[in-house]
Amino acid sequence: MRLLLLAITLVLPLLALAQQENPAAVYQFDTMSQERRFQALLEELRCPKCQNQNIIDSNAPISKDMRERVYVMMKDGASNEEITSSLVARFGEFVRYKPRLESRTLLLWATPALAVLVGLLVVGGIMIRSRRRGTLAPDLSDEERAKAARAFSDQDPGGSR
Repeated sequence: MRLLLLAITLVLPLLALAQQENPAAVYQFDTMSQERRFQALLEELRCPKCQNQNIIDSNAPISKDMRERVYVMMKDGASNEEITSSLVARFGEFVRYKPRLESRTLLLWATPALAVLVGLLVVGGIMIRSRRRGTLAPDLSDEERAKAARAFSDQDPGGSR
């Protein structure tokens, strides 16, 4: 009985994996370069329903329609730009993983650089302010300084006490 349960446990994931098929494998191409181009286009386009999945990985019906549209347009001789522009016109700029640099996407592209710049300015300001005060550590009272000096003078430079 244990052997049967072990066999079922090992075989079921393999069956589930076998049933998942690559959506790009459904379509027929004349050359491998066409198939690679198709695959690349599907990976660059985002499913409008699934927030962060490309249309090759999504099982949503809209992704299936988009894959079909890409395939038909490729067979009709459309360029990658024409295909992408057609899908952007229909579904919006969201379907691009890499939106174009335009006035309306400028903030999207500039945000990482602005965040790093603000972070550097904050760190620089903190360092400049602490150097002007003469110390990077908080001010200590005379009693605390004496206590720290005694603690450091009691230590053996060789590392043993």
